[in-house]
Amino acid sequence: MSAPTAVELRRGVLAVSVLHDVDVEPAPLGVVLPGTPTVWVPWSECRRALAGHDPEQELGRTRLAAWLLARRWAADAGPVELGDLLRPVGLPVEHVLHPGLDWVRERVLGDALDLGLGAVGLDPGDPDRVVLLPTPVLDAAGLDAEACWAAARAYLEDMGALAAARVQKDERRQLRPIGDCDVVTLVGARSLRTALARAHGGLATAVVPMRRRGWTRLALVDPAFGPAAAAATRAEERGFARPLLLTPDEVAVVPEGGRPEALVLREQSPDAPWLRHVLYR
Repeated sequence: MSAPTAVELRRGVLAVSVLHDVDVEPAPLGVVLPGTPTVWVPWSECRRALAGHDPEQELGRTRLAAWLLARRWAADAGPVELGDLLRPVGLPVEHVLHPGLDWVRERVLGDALDLGLGAVGLDPGDPDRVVLLPTPVLDAAGLDAEACWAAARAYLEDMGALAAARVQKDERRQLRPIGDCDVVTLVGARSLRTALARAHGGLATAVVPMRRRGWTRLALVDPAFGPAAAAATRAEERGFARPLLLTPDEVAVVPEGGRPEALVLREQSPDAPWLRHVLYR
């Protein structure tokens, strides 16, 4: 798709204003977000927010709304408070909400997971939600991105260690959000990956079809569950469509192939299914 024109961007911004309740004032060279302070977003930044998506389609509008709201909320918080609210965020590399390569502070080996910065407490309607922060937010606030990421990375490792301790006590070996980190983000913690890999002889597997839930004991999960659960989850909340291979240094997606649904259909039903602790069968 060719880059959207200023007219198409203007129509997209106006649609975002109506559908997502974003207060905007379009100008010839960009858009103004009124408030104290006012926020200026040029059309070039709007194109970065879209990442090639059509500003007049739902996904394009969703990306544009998320970007503009993050800019407005971060300006409302101010640089000092914003620095205290920063949190790590992990996203699959091809996630629909991925803000782009300039947002990435670390790409985990395996080319499956990117880590960047977000902030908790910005969204007035959901203060517990971690809002993705585009790079211009940090620039506008005058924050040192490297220092901010170092603090967020340390927080992620702490949460990963807590997640590792919790998953070892869970007989289903489920991964759940901890602190302000969802499951996809926690997978980015070396502390968690190291614990999981050590418990499985050096290479662990996990199914994380949604951002807020994952399983590491695959004997309890049907092979077809991961892809089916990912397909049934809203794109914004989706995790990885296929199982993950985890080592202390790497997160990799299992290559495509095979027919997991056929494996499930071929498997004989247990004589006493109520005695078998198996999910989704």
